[in-house]
Amino acid sequence: MAPFGLSALQNLRRGGRKRWQAPPASWQRPFGLGWEAPYTVRYASNLDDGPNHGLPLGGFGAGCLGRAPDGSFNLWHLDGGEHWFGAVPDCQFALFENDGKTQRAFALATEPQRDDSRPEADTPPLAAWQWYPASTTERVTGTYAARYPLSWFQHSDVFQAGVSCEAFSPILPGDYQRSSYPVAVFRWQLSNPTDAPLDLSLLVSWRNTVGWFTNTDPSAAVSFRDDGSPEHNYRPAIGRGRGQRNRWIDAPGLSGVLLEGAASQPIAEGEGQWCLAVPDQLDGVEVLRCSRWDPSGDGGEIWEAFRRDGSIPSSNNDRRSTGSEQASAAIALRLRLEPGTAIELPVVISWDLPVTAFATGSSARRRYTDFFGDSGGNAAAIAAEALRDWRDWRQAIDTWQAPVLERSDLPEPLRMALFNELYDLASGGSLWTAATSTDPVGRFGVLECLDYAWYESLDVRLYGSFALLQLWPELDKAVLRSFARAIPSADPTPRPIGWYFTQGKGRVEAPRKVAGATPHDLGAPNERPFDATNYTAYQDCNLWKDLASDFVLQVWRSFRLAPTGEDLRFLADCWPATVEALRHLKQFDVNDDGLPDNGGAPDQTFDDWPLQGVSAYCGALWIAALEAALAMGQRLQLELGLDTAAVQREFGGWLEQSRAHFDALLWNGEYYNIDAGSGTPVVMADQLCGDFYARLLGLPPVVADERARSALAAIRDACFERFEGGRLGVANGLRRDGTPLDPNGTHPLEVWTGINFGLAAYYRLMGETATALAITGAVVEQVYTGGLQFRTPEAITAVGTFRACHYLRAMAIWALWATHTGWAPIPGAAREA
Repeated sequence: MAPFGLSALQNLRRGGRKRWQAPPASWQRPFGLGWEAPYTVRYASNLDDGPNHGLPLGGFGAGCLGRAPDGSFNLWHLDGGEHWFGAVPDCQFALFENDGKTQRAFALATEPQRDDSRPEADTPPLAAWQWYPASTTERVTGTYAARYPLSWFQHSDVFQAGVSCEAFSPILPGDYQRSSYPVAVFRWQLSNPTDAPLDLSLLVSWRNTVGWFTNTDPSAAVSFRDDGSPEHNYRPAIGRGRGQRNRWIDAPGLSGVLLEGAASQPIAEGEGQWCLAVPDQLDGVEVLRCSRWDPSGDGGEIWEAFRRDGSIPSSNNDRRSTGSEQASAAIALRLRLEPGTAIELPVVISWDLPVTAFATGSSARRRYTDFFGDSGGNAAAIAAEALRDWRDWRQAIDTWQAPVLERSDLPEPLRMALFNELYDLASGGSLWTAATSTDPVGRFGVLECLDYAWYESLDVRLYGSFALLQLWPELDKAVLRSFARAIPSADPTPRPIGWYFTQGKGRVEAPRKVAGATPHDLGAPNERPFDATNYTAYQDCNLWKDLASDFVLQVWRSFRLAPTGEDLRFLADCWPATVEALRHLKQFDVNDDGLPDNGGAPDQTFDDWPLQGVSAYCGALWIAALEAALAMGQRLQLELGLDTAAVQREFGGWLEQSRAHFDALLWNGEYYNIDAGSGTPVVMADQLCGDFYARLLGLPPVVADERARSALAAIRDACFERFEGGRLGVANGLRRDGTPLDPNGTHPLEVWTGINFGLAAYYRLMGETATALAITGAVVEQVYTGGLQFRTPEAITAVGTFRACHYLRAMAIWALWATHTGWAPIPGAAREA
């Protein structure tokens, strides 16, 4: 391996500093600058960690870290499907500088108010440390920028040296190995634009957190929030220290420190290793290592030497902690930069926490263990590969991002959001298990959100899975196979339905899962995901009128449009479930007009919005799903010889009936009524989702072109332009004059981010590009200026509140990429798994 360090120095042009330019299509914010009026949570019981969120680092299903725009590491999603948010101040970088006249040292984050791992502490953390100054409206001390999976910190007006850091993980479309890696690469670039030598030292410090990220509450009892949604108790072992030890590691390609803990046999959740690593060949750079220091004091034991001359105490103390004793480790890289030169220093942080546990006695190995083993002792091997290959990974990221960056016909904020909304695949509680003979790329799932903590809600992923489909299509198919297996299953366990509590109607129970019903979700991280489905109990999802159609349409979409090409085996695997799901849904056609009837209680994705009789939303999805099922049956009969003739006749009859009645029941001359039974006089924004899907998949449209355009015009006028002047996006449902039916309503007056992106894709599909871009631009503006970045919610309101952050459906922005570019391929996505 070529050495790093002074042999890789670059000459700089003389003539002073160059102003740092944030990369194109990146979200940017002055370092440490606060928010004046960020969005706040709508319901007190919902999650709101505040706006200080940055891009997550770590592979899908591997656990991830978030480093915020103020430099702090504050998001810790290392226990599959669970959330812990808090600053651990000693997990940080710092820089020492001596220009021959003065010396300075700063930890590269703003001053922390507390150590969230030690809530009982009554003194400020690391009081001996000097913290980097935050930007103000008068002085910018640096810039944070993010374009997933890349993020940048640039520090200015504090050091004489030029200082920047690029961080990333190898998130690569179509790469089902490296996209799972638990690793973060930090590419530090230091330069000397002055006329005198600079003595510099870069410090990385990290707490041993082995054993922290596991639920210590074995019951994980389910309760109901004030909004009627279920939640379970999560009590991680934050601050656990017993049995931890840190030790030096020297291996081919790296020098570093391993952070370990006590290990069970077999290894349990939260157990394993961390590794801090730098290249083993750093010409002209002195590598100093301190295996253990105490972060519970003022930090002087490591800071005093560092601020004096950039050194740290050299020690390899590998004793194990007792009690709650805490142990941090550090590496310092000391060097001299001559005038006009620059250096690049890669630093890697990796973790090997191979097991994620669910209900008592249920667990899974993470996907990356297919490549590194599941012993929990491979953090150094992961780091070594990162130090060897990070340049190739970085180039591969440039390659796959280039087609999006080059689309100058798309506004830059939209291109930025295309990248950054992918964050949820890493930090949305994602679960990616090791491969098996029946699941060759493992099983995969992303939570609906952290408040609604169940995997892959089928109605939500109807829009939200467009990113997965176009970039990691085998994972999209893995999710749909899981639903196909779940549809025939049954679980008669009675459960209370939360919505009735919110209506003051007392306890109403329903069976968890009825055979043949399409499940709403693939279960939750506190139970047995994939096996115990239908976790949510806000409504009785066995009665929902959109889920079966959602499943069928997504199966046909993945078959027809996956960049890997048509997969007949996948289609055949999902065919029996397709037939069973549609037959189950048809039983809700109470008047035999071919169309399933909504039952009065909310029974579709707008699960706080009652519909009665045939509805535009569910009816259009049903017609599109029947068209898709007929197309499936024809292909399977022609190409695999399956006898689907009888099913085709059955579905064809239903389709003929449905088409004959849909417009007659719902068309009012300008748009489609929300339903045929309630008389609710609103324009529903997503009334023709089914028509969008049918057209997208090349199926016969659900409605005539002129009626689709008329309905879209009414939606644009009533729900977008007349609602807050279009500045927020499209509201779910308003009267034709743009006023609310109920000023205190919930779903109708919310702007749902993912629904808006899906609607924008529909407008673009119909050739209305200006409207599509206006809707998308409004929502992106609210999210990325309102302190909602990297926690995009399901909904925002006109009074500055949000609901359900870290939401899956917002990845629907990739539907607009599909309709605008004609499914332009992303490099790498078509490779074989």
